[in-house]
Amino acid sequence: MAAEDAQLEISFGAKRTRPRRRKPARRRKGESHATRPPVSARIPQHVTLRVVPEVRQLRRRKQYQAIRRALHCSVGWSRWQGRFRICQISIQGNHLHLLVEADNRTALSRGMQGFTISCAKQINAVLGRRGSVFVDRYHARALTTPLEVRNALRYVLGNWRHHGWSDHLPGIPLDPFSSAATFGGWVNTPAAIPFEPGREYLMVWLPKTWLLETGWKRHGLLDPWETPGTPKLASRSHA
Repeated sequence: MAAEDAQLEISFGAKRTRPRRRKPARRRKGESHATRPPVSARIPQHVTLRVVPEVRQLRRRKQYQAIRRALHCSVGWSRWQGRFRICQISIQGNHLHLLVEADNRTALSRGMQGFTISCAKQINAVLGRRGSVFVDRYHARALTTPLEVRNALRYVLGNWRHHGWSDHLPGIPLDPFSSAATFGGWVNTPAAIPFEPGREYLMVWLPKTWLLETGWKRHGLLDPWETPGTPKLASRSHA
């Protein structure tokens, strides 16, 4: 009875508390953690990667070189070489835009995983920090028609105009923080990007899908002065 009395005394004397529940992690609107849809080797993908606020500004020389080294590593992966390809890239203030090709869903997932891990290590090294670099899973959108691919190319390579970064480099047609300099689909060959000494172009794959290599050209080549979100060629500010 003594033991039972003690147990009752503890039960009635202690304050009842509800079990603590972990708050759900914040997710950006529209980013689901459900199983990703199938990926076709014939369909390119527009991928967006966002960084945590602590990383702050990606459009700086050290961060550019860090991302370039990660791209170089992705080209040399022996297991996924040729099965996952980053074909275009642009670096914005707090996010990256990529146009990629992958043989299937696994190749896309593993390829992006390898790139983000390498990218995070390189960026943390130049910033002298530790911890997460990217906010959450990447967002991928399949580009199934020539017009969708052209619009995506226009958006990715011209995104610096959309965000106003081009205002800091008046008269420069191409974004120096992108793969625009090696892109072969411009209406006219733009003037060379003024690179600093020791700076090199971002390394990307040549596209292999018909949509990303040839099909999008049915709707016309790109004008380097176009701004995403405006009618075609309406934003041309230079002759």
